[in-house]
Amino acid sequence: MEEAGRGTGCGLLKVVVARGRSLAVRDFTSSDPYVIVRVADTTAKTKVINSCLNPVWNEEMTFSMKEPVGVIKFEVFDWDRFKYDDKMGHAFLDLQPVAAAMKLRRALRLTAGETKLRKVAPDVDNCLLSDSFVMYSNGEVVLDAWLRLRDVESGELFITVKWIEAENTK
Repeated sequence: MEEAGRGTGCGLLKVVVARGRSLAVRDFTSSDPYVIVRVADTTAKTKVINSCLNPVWNEEMTFSMKEPVGVIKFEVFDWDRFKYDDKMGHAFLDLQPVAAAMKLRRALRLTAGETKLRKVAPDVDNCLLSDSFVMYSNGEVVLDAWLRLRDVESGELFITVKWIEAENTK
């Protein structure tokens, strides 16, 4: 697990870059993809998966934040040894639905179990591939989502976002 931006926040934002699907070819017949994740002014990066258009990273990155606000940016690149890495698309996820679900969790005083808090539908302002749900599960507010990569001929990312309030991080 990579920890980024550890500071004086009031909670932890955990971003899991799980896998990619149908990524674009940037070398002769394949690509060597990796993902850069940006939250606020903090950046983290997955490992490179060699010669793969359907990579599995399953890498978790942790960011310390006061509230789950802003946008998570995902940039996919093809690693190249002797030249600049090639762009393979980008996606973003607005944290507003996670923040709204967090407020609902507080209002409902949820402390245990599993509850669907909010549905998030694809639209022009997000990169969601299909309907997703913000859930409350075992002390965490969780969103699993397939994101469609933009500015590229093909590609999707499956990610999980978890918000853990400070009282649950001890």
